[in-house]
Amino acid sequence: MKAVVSKAELLTIISKIQSIISSKPAIPILSNVLIEAVDGMLILSATDLTTSMKCFCEAKVVEEGAIALPAKKFFQLVRELTAPQVKISKDGQNIAEIVSGSSVFKINGMHKSEFPSIPEFSGNAQISISPSSLKEMLSRTSFAAARDDSRYFLNGIFLQIVNKRATFIGTDGKRIAKVYSDIDLDPSFQGAYLLPLKAVEEMIKMLDDSTARSSLSLMSDKVFLENGNLVLTTKLLSGQYPDVERVIPENLNASISLHREELISLLKQVSLFTSDNSGSVRFTFQNGQLDLSANSKEVGECKVNMPVDFHSEKIEIAFNPFYFLDILRHSKDEIVNFSISNAYNPGIITDSTTALFVIMPMKLETSVETPVEDDSKDPALT
Repeated sequence: MKAVVSKAELLTIISKIQSIISSKPAIPILSNVLIEAVDGMLILSATDLTTSMKCFCEAKVVEEGAIALPAKKFFQLVRELTAPQVKISKDGQNIAEIVSGSSVFKINGMHKSEFPSIPEFSGNAQISISPSSLKEMLSRTSFAAARDDSRYFLNGIFLQIVNKRATFIGTDGKRIAKVYSDIDLDPSFQGAYLLPLKAVEEMIKMLDDSTARSSLSLMSDKVFLENGNLVLTTKLLSGQYPDVERVIPENLNASISLHREELISLLKQVSLFTSDNSGSVRFTFQNGQLDLSANSKEVGECKVNMPVDFHSEKIEIAFNPFYFLDILRHSKDEIVNFSISNAYNPGIITDSTTALFVIMPMKLETSVETPVEDDSKDPALT
């Protein structure tokens, strides 16, 4: 193996692939990056056995070959090099020689055969989609997904394809984010895919506007995303995703327009008077006004308000302010629509896009408000 590559291009693909490599890998080989020189390209591959990525850049390949190197050391070395070109070669003893200007470095590596094989796409469902559109749908749902939940099926994003429409859903049992987009696909095709959250976060990072279209390829047990010179592969989570449609309320009797930025500002203020991330804020709608109030024994109490177009019977309801803020940050318009019925049922936030956000209420108390004891384990979400 012998190849010469631009340091700048090598750094670019390193920045894309480095987060795939686990800091505490299940087996030692997973702390390595596979480097291949073939057909005028330098290919870097990394995997954690669930999510894998290949990155490509042009190179002058003198002799084709491959070697697996310790990723952290190799990446750190490349960053410190000063010459614009990097020569990478391998001898018969699996030792890589890195030459930059007059500097020569040798790194002990491993044979390609010891590196886990990365799956190749062989399915029959392929979606061509705008990178910005896919990135937006993933970003607007992944924030609501659970992290390290014992109900492992909540630690991912649910993708459902029916009637030429792709719907993305994320939930942690306390909130739901749902968004859809029409796609160019055979209308007879349908499928359901549970994407691991780590893979989704990597997809969001790799998607940008530098390419006209991205390709999302679907198989029964894995999904491939190709965007420019990057290819990500992920195994799917198993398990039955909850039927969130059962939780989304219908026929809500109050629909209120809210100024998004003003509400964000007020929620930031009042959240300072809650107990960590578990406290609640009381929302009181009455006489053309929304009052927000909170109190805690540790901090004190707070009450702020803003004008709203509401002139019906008084409604009081409590929400986790941080969950509400997350939803507002992922909404698009200056004015969002908030629909509720009473203090015991979820509220819905929508804007002019296809996104729909559901937030579960918390228990209203006469003094300090506390969450419902088992609020997160709604039967419909287990």
